[in-house]
Amino acid sequence: MKLGVIIIQVLFLYLFLFLGAAVKEIIPLPIPASMFGLFLLFLALCLKMIKLEWVEKGANWLLAELLLFFIPSAVGVVNYDEILSVQGAEIVGLIGVSTIIVMGMTALTAEKIMGRKGGKQQWR
Repeated sequence: MKLGVIIIQVLFLYLFLFLGAAVKEIIPLPIPASMFGLFLLFLALCLKMIKLEWVEKGANWLLAELLLFFIPSAVGVVNYDEILSVQGAEIVGLIGVSTIIVMGMTALTAEKIMGRKGGKQQWR
């Protein structure tokens, strides 16, 4: 029973992916169709057109299995010797620097939001 619910909810999430693809055809912005679909899902949830319970289990299953979706990409990268060359080292360095920048900006944003919500809180 639980597996059937998850399958139906994943198919329901795919419906939003297909709606996003339709919107992408109408609005030719350089944004992936999946992002349009995600925005439509977010909008439908915010406007209470759909209930969270309708997609929650399917979305949680997809998030739990997310690592499996990256394995083919990781295996494909191993086939390219250039990744291990100087250019590969530059790419890895760039990824490292950009990750540090993103983490720093996230920390600053979280600090500002926490400051607005009632001052400084002590962490224990």
